[in-house]
Amino acid sequence: MFLKKLNLYNFKNYEEASLEFSEKINCFTGSNGAGKTNLLDAIHYLSFTKSYFNLVDSQNIRHESDFFAIHGQFVRNGSGPDDVSCIQKRNFKKQFRINAKEYDRMADHIGEFPLVMVSPYDRDLINEGSDLRRKYIDSVISQFDRQYLDDLIVYNKGLAQRNALLKLFGERRYFDEASLEIWDEQMKGPAGRIFERRRAFLDGFLPVFGKYFEFISQGKEKVDILYHSDLGEADFSDSLKINLQRDLSARYTTSGIHKDDLEFLIDGYAVKKFASQGQQKSFVIAIKLAQFEYTRSIKKYKPVLLFDDIFDKLDSSRVDRIINLVGENSFGQVFITDTQPERINHIFATALTDHRIFDVHAGKVSLIE
Repeated sequence: MFLKKLNLYNFKNYEEASLEFSEKINCFTGSNGAGKTNLLDAIHYLSFTKSYFNLVDSQNIRHESDFFAIHGQFVRNGSGPDDVSCIQKRNFKKQFRINAKEYDRMADHIGEFPLVMVSPYDRDLINEGSDLRRKYIDSVISQFDRQYLDDLIVYNKGLAQRNALLKLFGERRYFDEASLEIWDEQMKGPAGRIFERRRAFLDGFLPVFGKYFEFISQGKEKVDILYHSDLGEADFSDSLKINLQRDLSARYTTSGIHKDDLEFLIDGYAVKKFASQGQQKSFVIAIKLAQFEYTRSIKKYKPVLLFDDIFDKLDSSRVDRIINLVGENSFGQVFITDTQPERINHIFATALTDHRIFDVHAGKVSLIE
């Protein structure tokens, strides 16, 4: 699978842009603020129906414009091209189409064109709160498991209703157990399936992740990811009963799979507290490369891989190892941004891998012949 064409209109700092890509490696070079990352974000829209960086769609419309439009053409497994479009008008609902047919639910598009994004912001997975780690594992599994995504949607709707009831009970100083149990029952099935799917995913994912971390770091350190969940101690219904008084006091649901977390370790020590910046960067890059391989093994075709300014603070040997790795046949189409065109030119000066290099300047993109 690869993205053949991309057309942008009024997206972020682009008034208009039209690009055709290599099936293998595509590089965007230019200074900070030129718009390199915005091109990757447009590609991310075509896969996930939303921005990687800013979830308020209207804020991605170019200043003074009334809309943005992103059009892409994908080719999958040798079949005919698929045209994907995302259009956002100010004060209107976002429109998302495949081959001119609009989706009833955005969720139905997830997994059609799998994608893995590697960004400097990925270190937030280590250093920020548990919600980011949950969102990450949810986004990975949802690309190849539609039932999982549907369960998430049902669970989160039930959670919102349950929290609204708990807040109402606190404000009006009364308690209606029967009305609360309606939402408890609705959430129970999805919660159990989500828990089991997360646990099964990590069991299969960890060996792949360990392999990539060892490759990038060239070290003998052992990495691990521990999955912490209330459902590991009690089933969902029992957990809600145990924590009912705490929920009533807090006026929201204090236990459940929406409180799950991942703990990242190197040689048994918390990455957040004890790992160096280089180790943290290698850790998250290895996670994303493992995500690529795991997704490919299930989907039976190669996701698109986006590298946003990941070479900063990596020594040249690690950069070369990563480039050589993604240039192999096991990887498909790759997009890379870099502020140092001389580094990209040096890397590909003798490369046999098919590639294209684009210069990006102030929202304008040109192919470097």
